[in-house]
Amino acid sequence: MKFPAFLFSLFLSRLADQILLFLVPLVVFQVTQDVAWSGYAFAAETLPRFLSFPICGALCDRVSPLKLLRGSQILRALVCVLGVLANEAMGGIGWLVGLSAVCGVLTTQGVMAREVILPQIANGNRFDKVLAYAQTAEQTGTVLGPLVAAALFALWPWQAVVGAAAGFFLLADVATSYWRRGNPMQLHEPQGEPGHILQPIATALGHVLRLPGLLRLTMLTSGVNLMLGTTLASSAAMVTGLHQRSATYYATLQTLGAVASIAILLAIIRGSIPLKRMGVTAYALVFGGGLLTAASTSHWGYAAGFLLVVGFDKMFSIYIRIHRQRIIPAQDYGKTTGVIVLLNNLTQPLAGLVVGALADSVHARGVILALCMVVGGIGLAAAVAAGRLARAAKP
Repeated sequence: MKFPAFLFSLFLSRLADQILLFLVPLVVFQVTQDVAWSGYAFAAETLPRFLSFPICGALCDRVSPLKLLRGSQILRALVCVLGVLANEAMGGIGWLVGLSAVCGVLTTQGVMAREVILPQIANGNRFDKVLAYAQTAEQTGTVLGPLVAAALFALWPWQAVVGAAAGFFLLADVATSYWRRGNPMQLHEPQGEPGHILQPIATALGHVLRLPGLLRLTMLTSGVNLMLGTTLASSAAMVTGLHQRSATYYATLQTLGAVASIAILLAIIRGSIPLKRMGVTAYALVFGGGLLTAASTSHWGYAAGFLLVVGFDKMFSIYIRIHRQRIIPAQDYGKTTGVIVLLNNLTQPLAGLVVGALADSVHARGVILALCMVVGGIGLAAAVAAGRLARAAKP
């Protein structure tokens, strides 16, 4: 089946995406020397990718997901090239933010298409094993992305680094094409759904509101993503500004975060952690990591908090995906997941906007601490709601 080629395409696509995510806040902060603009840039590049999840999920029910996957890779390469050419012609750092935002939407389409394709690739094999391989390939891209970006950025201007990202996107499509030519299985073509393309979104929203426990899980995930978004939106300014570390240190810290994620995922695979304990542990450690990034006056303390937030976010992701699969009807899983991903992740760009509006070199730590309190409040409210439901279910 040439499955390694498919995994290689996932790796290259994630590598290129991480290069863009690394460049935007760092270049914006270096140009402006303002943590507020770094926060705004993070919001601008992340908000479109999250808003597009429901529409991209609905498209996967109407258009071949393989075509959508390959199209997203080719178009991202094209957008990178056009963005660089526009910058050379007219100037302005806005072209970097803009091309990253457009690529983010196309990345969302690729992610949703991959989610539809992966169960078909399993084809009788253990789906969790296929999914684990896919996550490992993507996490490897996440690990190497900041390192590759920092190494290239040390030698080239950001425009050339974006050009390298375009090359990686094209190589990802070449790997996808090679995999497909050697794959004898017939992928299911979508039959389409009657009615307007927004109808699946209405169905999904109904599930979120009516299915027991799903709204509470969505709120908890929003809290984790608020903490993650706050950490990511402020990290470039906190590391290179407040703690006076280099861009290489910043890239290394991001890489260590991805390594910590892989280590935690491997520990989950090899171990046997009860689901409830997994969720409580992950949420508590993400919250504790956020407090540490806000309170620490040392770059070592900040780094420890950063690793807790980024690493245990993946543990919570596994917890939430298992829970969602148990609650959502199988026939509506795709469309409902697309809407939930949107609702869950809106707090990430919101965090970027809050950091941009309220934070500066003096007040950034206070803003992070305030958002930590919001995350703690969400967790406490969810725990109280879960306790009431458990008591009400008792005879």
